[in-house]
Amino acid sequence: MSDAVAGRFPVVRTTDGERWADIGDRLPPAQNGEGAFAASGTCAATIGDGHGWISTGAAARARVLATSDGGDSWRAYQTPIVQGSATSGGASVEFRDTLDGILGGGDIAAPDSFADNVARSSDGGRTWRLATRTPFPGAIYGLAYVPGGGSRTVVATGPSGAAWSADEGGSWTVLNGVSGYWAVAFASPKAGWLVGREGRILKIAF
Repeated sequence: MSDAVAGRFPVVRTTDGERWADIGDRLPPAQNGEGAFAASGTCAATIGDGHGWISTGAAARARVLATSDGGDSWRAYQTPIVQGSATSGGASVEFRDTLDGILGGGDIAAPDSFADNVARSSDGGRTWRLATRTPFPGAIYGLAYVPGGGSRTVVATGPSGAAWSADEGGSWTVLNGVSGYWAVAFASPKAGWLVGREGRILKIAF
């Protein structure tokens, strides 16, 4: 996906990894200026063949666009995180199953301010409620679930810090001395990586 162009999201889809088709006409119309903060590459997420989500920002409302039929149809749902400016909204979204997910974001132009930057959904992205904000200021650029056995453990990171939560944002533990990392991903509970400025890579395990 990309930022909206002329009120339309030019989203493309592949079913074989070789041929791509534009399905932008199947998505809701875009708000003025609406797009995605893609520094982490996790503004879009999928589970299986049918479910997908896109987090947006840079517009009047921060939304999550969701599909449950492989991209044939989409619905837009509002979120409660910081929004309303060209530098705020959702930046990273992930689901641990087809119902339970987490959204991170904030205002990328306010790296020293604390704000509502985490929300959770338990109904596939239709409704979102605020979770506890991270213990580091500024926006979340990337977040990821630690995989395995229905784990609710999440790691979130941004330019101003990083933290982990064992309960999907109910409470957070700061990763002391860790800052300047923009994305995080896991291959297993014992193998995860944060990547950041100047080509830095930091391994993390649970």
